[in-house]
Amino acid sequence: SALFKVEITARNPNEKIGIYYEKGGRLQVWYTKTKLCEGPIPKFYQGHRNVTRLNVDLAGRAQFGNTVLSALQQQQQTGRVPLDLKVDAPVSVKLGKLKLRKVRILGNCKIVVDSLSTNNRINIKASDCKFRLKL
Repeated sequence: SALFKVEITARNPNEKIGIYYEKGGRLQVWYTKTKLCEGPIPKFYQGHRNVTRLNVDLAGRAQFGNTVLSALQQQQQTGRVPLDLKVDAPVSVKLGKLKLRKVRILGNCKIVVDSLSTNNRINIKASDCKFRLKL
């Protein structure tokens, strides 16, 4: 089983657009083709020119836990653990007083962390993120 406590920083640099993160958003962490954990993205409004920090708890249980754990332990010895972070966030955009229809932001980030040690802060060594909108 896995439990990740993740801090997400959401930035909205736009001067005129606010973003409503709607109910139903999910964040998942994968190692190779195994989902390690997932959790909900909280519902919130992010105003224009705003930086919001969120703390999200992700939990999960892998079917082939011993095999995955063994592979992760080997990766940790190198100090480079590759993970995939998948985001599915329903959002609505507020333009002035007008709230536009809901769309989904789908994101996929390939990240490399230094370790997955219990009770330690994990550092991201490299990341490559791609996002798209689904209408």
